[in-house]
Amino acid sequence: MDELRERPGPPWRQWVERAGRGPAWRSALLVAVFTQVGAGWAAHAQSGRVALDGFARLLLLIGPALLAVRHRYPAAVAYAVSVVTLVYVACGYPYGPVFISLALACFAAVVAGRRRAAWGAVGLLWAGHLLIGHWLYRWLPPAGDGPTPWAQEVGVTAWVLAVLAVSELVRVRREQWARERSERAAAAKRRVDEERLRIARELHDVLAHSISVINVQAGVGLALLDSDPEQARSALSTIKAASKEALGEVRQVLDTLRSPGEAPRTPAPGLDRLPELVEQAAAAGLRVEVTAEGEALPLPPGVDLAAFRILQEALTNVMRHSGARTARILLGWRPRLLELCVDDDGPAAAGASDGSGSGLVGMRERAAALGGAVEAGSRPDGGFRVTATLPLQSAATGEAP
Repeated sequence: MDELRERPGPPWRQWVERAGRGPAWRSALLVAVFTQVGAGWAAHAQSGRVALDGFARLLLLIGPALLAVRHRYPAAVAYAVSVVTLVYVACGYPYGPVFISLALACFAAVVAGRRRAAWGAVGLLWAGHLLIGHWLYRWLPPAGDGPTPWAQEVGVTAWVLAVLAVSELVRVRREQWARERSERAAAAKRRVDEERLRIARELHDVLAHSISVINVQAGVGLALLDSDPEQARSALSTIKAASKEALGEVRQVLDTLRSPGEAPRTPAPGLDRLPELVEQAAAAGLRVEVTAEGEALPLPPGVDLAAFRILQEALTNVMRHSGARTARILLGWRPRLLELCVDDDGPAAAGASDGSGSGLVGMRERAAALGGAVEAGSRPDGGFRVTATLPLQSAATGEAP
């Protein structure tokens, strides 16, 4: 679960990610106070403008007040603050921090995905300022005011573009980080699902084989309990050994759930336990013949485990779904592949699988995870065959023998 926990980024990234999510009234109150104080300083520095009066103070309050609902109505707030700012400029009041409200309103609109509204609001301000500064100034206060210098217009244009550029940058970065978080969460969930499927396959293979052996031996014991007590005793001994082995393997699988990340206390089974598997099958009444082709090579742990589980499941299917009393295992050692083949001559038992059971699905998943394949189905001459090919170099882990 630690993989799903977000690591805190640098302070500037935390600020960008929180932008537009915190309480809006706090920043609106801060802007209102700063605007009122800053406008007073601007009035002293710009003696040629109209002095601040009650209406000016009201306009300086309306802009920040609208910011309190900018997250809920980003487009409407951007246009409304733009209009308030234009009215303030048209009345001839001093330039100053009045533009801060519009910058924040446009920033909120861009971050919220209302880019057209933000561009429209700043475009309205820029066009209105151009109109006031070069035409309407004749009829607007202050009296005797001349046209706005073009250098000032360039400054206003640069300010507008800077506000929009910063807003767009923040929007793009937030979307990028949101995609990264989503991809990390999806990858973590995929790893959890893969681990869950791996554990499910392990439990299925262990329990299906052991319970099949126990079921066969229990039937033998019941049938011979009165006529051949010694044979019944042997069957019960086999049941005890199979159940003990199953409990040990199930405990090993469950330990990985209780203590994730710790190394297993016992090694995973591999082809070195094939003779033991043959003995268990023989105890259940199934004679298994094992032949090998080629020179045996050391196997990576994942391939070794998969080979053992595939053979185990194939023999389990013979015991459960076939009337055959003999099965043949062929181990084909190739330069880059291990080929497995399990044959039985049948006939199929009533209700036997046609190659689509959960055990066969598990075998195919094991092989596919290593870059191999499993095929299973009835033979033309009767019986059933399972073949598997496993690369000696795991496609999933890159392990090499």
